[in-house]
Amino acid sequence: MLNYKNSIILGVMSAFFFVGCTGGESNVEEFNKPALYWYKQIGDSISKNNLDKADEYYISIKSEHMRSPLMPTAMNMLAHAHMNNEEYLLANYYLDEYNKRYGADKTREYIDFIRLEAAFLGVKDVNKDQKLIIDSIEGSKKYLNRYPNSEYAPLVNTILVRLHMSQYLLNESIASLYDRTGKDDAAKIYREKNRGSLVELSDITPPEKGIISAVFDWEKYTKPFVKLGVETLVSSKLAGVKSLL
Repeated sequence: MLNYKNSIILGVMSAFFFVGCTGGESNVEEFNKPALYWYKQIGDSISKNNLDKADEYYISIKSEHMRSPLMPTAMNMLAHAHMNNEEYLLANYYLDEYNKRYGADKTREYIDFIRLEAAFLGVKDVNKDQKLIIDSIEGSKKYLNRYPNSEYAPLVNTILVRLHMSQYLLNESIASLYDRTGKDDAAKIYREKNRGSLVELSDITPPEKGIISAVFDWEKYTKPFVKLGVETLVSSKLAGVKSLL
């Protein structure tokens, strides 16, 4: 009897899954198409900003044409489309897939950089994303050790310094809050965390639009990086790198 009930539940769940995949006007049941067909559908869906549909077409090309030479380009297209749409977890999924299958030394250097940038841009709330910040700091250090002469090294240095700045400002903000509430011991703990930091408070230009949000403004290269000796890039160089994304 129990097996019979389980079979019914499994059947209902399967039916819902099938309807979810094939139902609706935007979903058309298609299969056994050439790789180029799926590739064009992915590009067309991206151009219409219908990334859910583009993801569906990727599943089709992946299941039917795993070895197609169009696969790496399709992965890159989807990764960058999701980044532009601020869907960084999905972007990292495609970048990881690309590295696993096609990660030659030169392309891996570029893809690893894009993954770092996606993680950096994925920091939305410093209080909630502290683990992501810590992981991104470690990832940036590993990147610089692995690719010391990379053309992306200046940008990775910028990401690294900005992540350190965010940590420093957050600790100082919490310490100041404890100062105002008379909890000197707690304030001391957070200031101790900033000892030995790559940055100091005197290196940081006070932000105009919020103590943390300015740190993650990817478009601005501010004074701290000059003081710290980190190479800053002119806007044309930044635009050149962004054109690859």
